[in-house]
Amino acid sequence: MRNRSLLILTAVVTTGALTLTACGSRDDDKKNDDKGSSAKTTVVIGIDAPLTGSLSALGQGIKNSVDLAAKTANKENTVPGIEFKVEAYDDQALPGPGQQNAIKLVANKDVLGVVGPLNSGVAQSMQGDFGKAKLTQVSPANTNPALSQGDKWGSGEKKRPFDTYFRTATTDVIQGKFAAQYLFNEAKKKKVFVVDDKQTYGAGLAAIFADEFKKLGGTVVDTDKVTVKETDFSPTADKIKASGADSVFFGGQYPEGGLLSDQIKKAGANIPTMGGDALYDPAFIKASGQSNDGDLATSVGYPIEMLPTAKKFIENYKAGGYKDPYAAYGGYSYDAAWAIIQAVKAVVDANGGKVPSDARAKVTEAMAKVSFDGVTGKVSFDEFGDTTNKQLTVYTVEKGAWKSIKNATFED
Repeated sequence: MRNRSLLILTAVVTTGALTLTACGSRDDDKKNDDKGSSAKTTVVIGIDAPLTGSLSALGQGIKNSVDLAAKTANKENTVPGIEFKVEAYDDQALPGPGQQNAIKLVANKDVLGVVGPLNSGVAQSMQGDFGKAKLTQVSPANTNPALSQGDKWGSGEKKRPFDTYFRTATTDVIQGKFAAQYLFNEAKKKKVFVVDDKQTYGAGLAAIFADEFKKLGGTVVDTDKVTVKETDFSPTADKIKASGADSVFFGGQYPEGGLLSDQIKKAGANIPTMGGDALYDPAFIKASGQSNDGDLATSVGYPIEMLPTAKKFIENYKAGGYKDPYAAYGGYSYDAAWAIIQAVKAVVDANGGKVPSDARAKVTEAMAKVSFDGVTGKVSFDEFGDTTNKQLTVYTVEKGAWKSIKNATFED
């Protein structure tokens, strides 16, 4: 690929990466510049997400939305002299493959930014490699606070581990408190049973929720843990039934969450299951054989279908002919990619229209100053690389579908 002098649009699989668009390389550009050619320099935006497996509905939405951002930037010539290419890697929602993908992305010198991953646990396995390489990473979905504020954030000692890490999704510090406040103050539930899946995201969210629920005056009647990819949660369901809880909070993903909700109801406990953004997917409802009506989920941001700023994205996504929907994180993925594009633009503009030799470090510096009106609203980052957008939504299942019932900007 590196020695071709023509720009080529293709779709191939190489070394585990799905190349969605392909163009000439920087070596090609130098040769063509010597000949007076107008060939553009290639900049790659990497993607890491679960493209196969139980969470692939979310991963495919991430991949497609980043692809749309790159194609839009190329069509509109957003960064003169630059052609964006996208390479997607499948992490299977597992830390091991995620870290291997990070190593591959770092090795490709044309990669100046990465969008992903979906899972906070996967992000933990990737951050070190990106940090050493000064390669910008922007997650559209990670919510665990430690990723940006360090392991001691809970005690008030916040320290950013890697200045290369950013996210367009708000943290569980916000989401967990928001969920507890809604369940206690508005749903009027006072006795909750808390379950988590022992993973970074699920356990962290459940702990924040439980702490806030107790501060509000509620009671956590008991707790339990389940294992990812298991399907029999009847022992936990029986405990919930016997506890007298009036609600359940589950920290985890929709495959286990849907089955847990189903088995709780089969055990005879007709109470709502609530969770975070990882439950907010149609697959949560499909995973349950019982009616999910009344179950609840919080999600970061507002439903993009309600946002005037998302109208063009929705239209362009549909026109793009993507097989899979943009799903819960499509808008945040587009904004993550566009933030990288804007950072690249700032760096290239400051260097006379050329990509500098230390482009990765320069892009990371530029990311801290990025600010624009995106699909999901105002996109900018605070001193930890966290999004400044603290909008959240509560959804409930009604007649077999998710319905928005509360939109709010969280005030800590």
